[in-house]
Order: sequence, then C-alpha cells, then structure tokens
Amino acid sequence: MKAYWAFSNRECSVIGFFRTCVSLSGGSSHRCSVSFPPNRRIRCMDAAGLDSDGREFKSPDEMWTEQAGDPNKKTLWYRNGVSYWEGVEASMDGVLGGFANVNEPDIKCSEEFLKIILSERFPADARHQPLVALGTHSSSGIGRITKNLLIRHFNEVDLLEPVSHFLEAARQTLGPENHMNSDTHKAVNFYCVPLQDFTPESGRYDVIWIQWCIGHLTDDDFVSFFKRAKVGLKPGGLFILKENLARSGFVLDNEDRSVTRSDLYFKELFSRCGLHVYKSKDQRGFPEELFAVKMYALTTDVPKKVNRTRSKSHANRPRIIK
Repeated sequence: MKAYWAFSNRECSVIGFFRTCVSLSGGSSHRCSVSFPPNRRIRCMDAAGLDSDGREFKSPDEMWTEQAGDPNKKTLWYRNGVSYWEGVEASMDGVLGGFANVNEPDIKCSEEFLKIILSERFPADARHQPLVALGTHSSSGIGRITKNLLIRHFNEVDLLEPVSHFLEAARQTLGPENHMNSDTHKAVNFYCVPLQDFTPESGRYDVIWIQWCIGHLTDDDFVSFFKRAKVGLKPGGLFILKENLARSGFVLDNEDRSVTRSDLYFKELFSRCGLHVYKSKDQRGFPEELFAVKMYALTTDVPKKVNRTRSKSHANRPRIIK
C-alpha cells in the first residue's frame, strides 16, 4: 500500500499523513503542529509554516514569494501541480491514494452537512426552479462526489477538473449508460479548466462545492477565484468548501504543489474574499493519522444572528452553584 503525503488538498492528498509525522516528529503518529514563542499573539498570515521536508518558513509571504513570487515561478507552480495529478490513476484507489475506505465517511459527513444547508437555504416548499451545483476539481475529479452526493440532491451538476483523464472518467461514470442521468438529476457540463482560470456562468448555481483542491491556489488566486465565482451564484446561493486543516500556520507539499492551511488562515482569506461563514462542520470517522478536515458553508451576505433570549421564568430558575 503506497502512502501519499497528506499535505495535499485533493482526493489522494487527504491520505498518508503518517509518513509526514514520522519525518517531522521522529516516529510519532500524532498530527504535526508548528510551535510558536509563548505569550505571543500571532496574526495568522504571519504564522510560521513547514514544508513536507520539515523546512520552516517564517510566514506565508516568505513561502509564496519563493514558490510563486514571479510569473515564471507561478506558471511552474501550477504546471507541476497538474503534472503530478496527470500521473495518478483515474480510479477510486488512485485519487484516494490507496485509502478508498475514507470514501464512505467522507460522503456520509458531507451529506449530513449538505442536508442541513439545503433545508435552511432552499426548503423544498419554497423551490420554484431546479437546484444546480458546480463540483470543482476533487468534487468533480473522477465523479466520486458528484455520483455519490451532488447528483442525488441537485437537478443539474456541472463538473470542473483540469486533469483530462480524470474528467473523462467522470464523464463515463455519470453517463446515461451507467444509469446515472435522469431527466431530473443529471450531470450537464464538463469543464476541463484549472480553478484559477475559471469564471462561472452568471447566476447559474445554488451551491458551488469545492473539495480538496483550493490548496493548489496561491493566496492571491484563492481570493480572485472566489470573487469571480460569486457572480455564478443565484440569489441566496453559497459555497461549500471542504478541506484539510493544518493545526496552525500552513504546510507546503513539495510533491504535488499544494498548501494545507489552518482554520485561522482560511478565515483571514474568507475575509479578503468578502465571504462569511454561515455554518461549519468537522469531518468525523477518518483515521487518526490523517489531517483534520473541515467543511465551511460560505455566503456573500452576513448571516443573520438569532436572538436567544431566555424567558423570565427560565432566567429566574434556581441554579446549582458549582
């Protein structure tokens, strides 16, 4: 069984964190973290990070300047990332790095989250038009997430994937010959375009689902993508981002050219994008040696706060003093 570095943010990159922990912590199978001086409050974007060889960077700016700080470096960054995935087999085992067993808990947890979002944002009795979703990169990929999740809850699903043999596998998986298409639930468009170059059709999507791929974008392209992609949302539409999390700072994967960011790092980028966290949920049921994974539902509007004032009778109820 081949263990891939878990520092990447695609299907197979959620796997194989054990090798990294051995490399960085001398054999411990616990998740790695970056240590900071005590009693110092660090802004996330100034936080230190590591690469998959254990080298430390003082900040994301230092890392990005080195990796993609000029047009030639940036072109090479993206070219090498796609080249890595072009060498991966277009199969469940390939895209999940030999860990196909994470498919079931991944889909189960995602579906629980999606059902909550759909019931709150798009209740069945208020729907007047078909629900449409876009699945990007790993959420399109070979069609794993589209087949097992998105096409069951949306009437139309478009797929975005820059690796041509992955997209062709998805096209075959989701084709009518495999009974995956119906008049009411079907894959419609297959776009072979990198995330950083894609601009969606205006007002087409209720949900844009982004999973295990945003780590391939530089910070600037992360922000640019979401700002462009906003125009693709219908009124009330939202993004769902599902990604690996670093415990602090970031981790650079030298093999597939991706970055795993911390929760605080993500939230700073969301703020730069003009996005707001509507809901979030931690992935459960993955092996302990893997990165933590989190889902974020992101809206362009500020979520309404719910007033939770207690009734007088409840407020005046005696309490036990601890």
